[in-house]
Amino acid sequence: MFLWGTATAAYQIEGAVKDDGRGASIWDTFTHEPGRTRDGHTGDVACDHYHRWPEDVALMADLGVNAYRFSIAWSRVLPLGTGQVEPRGLDFYDRLVDGLLAAGIAPVPTLFHWDLPQALQDLGGWMNRDISYYFAEYAAVVAERLADRVPMWITLNEPFVHMAFGYGMGVHAPGQALLFDALPVAHHQLLGHGLAVQALRAAGARQVLITNNCTPVWPASGSAEDLAAADAYDTLHNRLFNDPILLGEYPDLKAIGALDDVVRDGDLAVISTPLDGLGINYYNPTRIGAPADDALPFTDLGITGYPTTAFGWPVVPDGLRELLTGLHARYGAALPPVYVTENGCSQEDLPGPDGTIDDQGRIAFLDGHITAVEQAAAGVDVRGYFVWSLLDNFEWAEGYHQRFGLVHVDFDTLRRTPKASYAWLRDRLTAAKPQSP
Repeated sequence: MFLWGTATAAYQIEGAVKDDGRGASIWDTFTHEPGRTRDGHTGDVACDHYHRWPEDVALMADLGVNAYRFSIAWSRVLPLGTGQVEPRGLDFYDRLVDGLLAAGIAPVPTLFHWDLPQALQDLGGWMNRDISYYFAEYAAVVAERLADRVPMWITLNEPFVHMAFGYGMGVHAPGQALLFDALPVAHHQLLGHGLAVQALRAAGARQVLITNNCTPVWPASGSAEDLAAADAYDTLHNRLFNDPILLGEYPDLKAIGALDDVVRDGDLAVISTPLDGLGINYYNPTRIGAPADDALPFTDLGITGYPTTAFGWPVVPDGLRELLTGLHARYGAALPPVYVTENGCSQEDLPGPDGTIDDQGRIAFLDGHITAVEQAAAGVDVRGYFVWSLLDNFEWAEGYHQRFGLVHVDFDTLRRTPKASYAWLRDRLTAAKPQSP
């Protein structure tokens, strides 16, 4: 069965950051530091999904999706990241899973969507190898409670983005600017992934994936310098996180750094524990040219000539087809079934005089990208497509200024209003069932 779904993340929608014994996460800390987020916005309340989840499940049921990708807040289950379990946190996800199943929606939880418990960050965060083992402990705790009813699990969300933005450039939590000295974060996340796969399977998990954010890399020209820069960027963004999982080895990292001091015997065997699928998040291609200075071995030149989202990202639907077919060409038989676990766009989305939100740009975006999936599926085993996002939510460092939702959220009243794209997708899904793309 092809999975048609929507996706969210715990810190972006749940709110209730101090309810029922939840511990602090790095995003709680980060957002309360002056200047870290736009207008000082925090996820303290967000969409209040923690209390309003039945309304949100009802919205998904009306939309007609058959899967929901959400994330579990590590610090809601293990307030200190390890040790004592908070049963009220597990109870929340237990109720959510049962509510989804009762609505005919498959729960697809992600164990880590960037919200590391602050207590573990105080130990060094993902720069500390021990966090990999704490992650596996957490995976086992959650799976012991939910694996009997959850058909599919995702270990990590976008480890590249968490490493690059959180530890490399400091624009996301935990706000460290280590540049390529952050590379151990990549290895420790991947090691944690492999250990978690094993822990999930031991607890009875049926299908396990990881979600990587990937991008087609377009060299700015055919010059040797631009081609070398594009290869370096492709290695950092794509291959660093796919090769160890699918091939059991790291790519040549000489252009970006080294992991010799952190990779131990047996690590790659753990990291490459076979998966049941690969989650791919796609938003746009990346155009790369030769380095402008000595800080980075490449320059992101941006892409012109295409429409852009409110975030300024280029809208290139065919880039998704290019990405999926490119993964198939690169990895061949080593590539498991692929699920597009995030794809969406931000728009202004202001309600009209009658209160409706006519987001025609999002409809065009989704139509183009679903068509790209259909085209790729002719030669690639694609088994799912999840729209980011169900709800307008807390968009990380941008706060509440970027709206990705199929459903508008008034952040003063928390009222939910389905947009035109919601109705369009509902009709699209009705026409698609029971066929896959």
